[in-house]
Amino acid sequence: MIQTNTLLRLTTSAIVLLAFAAAFSLHSSAQVAVGVSVRFGPPALPVYAQPLCPGPGYMWTPGYWGWGDDDGYYWVPGTWVMAPVGMLWTPGWWGWGGGFYAWHPGYWGPHIGFYGGINYGFGYTGVGFVGGEWRGGAFYYNRAVTNVSVTSVTNVYNHTVEVNENHTAFNGGEGGIAARPTPAEEAAEHEQHTPALAAQTQHEQMASQNRANFASENHGSPAVAATARAGDFGEHSAVAARSAGGEYHAPTMTPAEARGPSGGGTAGDGFRSFSPASKTDAGSYSRPEPNHSSSSASASSQNRSPSGAQPKPQNKQPKYKPGPARRPTPPPKGRGR
Repeated sequence: MIQTNTLLRLTTSAIVLLAFAAAFSLHSSAQVAVGVSVRFGPPALPVYAQPLCPGPGYMWTPGYWGWGDDDGYYWVPGTWVMAPVGMLWTPGWWGWGGGFYAWHPGYWGPHIGFYGGINYGFGYTGVGFVGGEWRGGAFYYNRAVTNVSVTSVTNVYNHTVEVNENHTAFNGGEGGIAARPTPAEEAAEHEQHTPALAAQTQHEQMASQNRANFASENHGSPAVAATARAGDFGEHSAVAARSAGGEYHAPTMTPAEARGPSGGGTAGDGFRSFSPASKTDAGSYSRPEPNHSSSSASASSQNRSPSGAQPKPQNKQPKYKPGPARRPTPPPKGRGR
């Protein structure tokens, strides 16, 4: 009997230790990520209309500026993707820290986490998400801030939200958004997350291959600012930017000189490498300067303030002049951000 009790205690202890080790292993693996950091922040977010929602179950994922070491920032168009049931998308964001702007990746989760206070528009006001909500296994759309047709989507409601116009695309640093996580957003950070879907990753990779998406080419006003479906850049799906979100300025350094050290971050810090851009498309890039604006607008409009000036590099480099900006084609009719 004594031997049996001893064996049971040892077995129970072993199970507890194994469970603890497994939990620690999962926690540790969730903290590992490869980083990308840049010495200056991205341009202001462009102003564009949201394409019509393709159908029930699709969720809007806002556009953002990606980074390529050869050509600098490039625009990844906002797009509709089929959402995992019950999950919400927390957008990625650029944040200042340690002398660099680092990318914090987006993710799927049961609640919206912190995304830098960046106002991406269409329900992503900088805090939370007001573009829709899950009710059981069905997603209901807020037509006040999303472009949804009641003929193809019947789960809708209307809730207007007033916000301030702001096009800034980064948190912290000179001219950046001054926002910190709320208790609810901090709690959401510790929930189980799912990374970007394969369709989203492919969408980003395709955007990095198009020279017209680079800020050095479009000067903050991309010809394809959004698409109706991920990976579909055809004329029937693409929506051009109405305008740049702020004044574009030429860089004082090349993308290679602007690139910070890789790695050194954790999932909590939000470091993640972007898809590499084509090495055949070399070009210059802009460096944001102080340029602020603020006005009251509906949440159905894109809301941010132009990006501010960034710290000058210690070693001055020749100023690189980008080519002339392309004039985007007029966008189709739709709701603005």
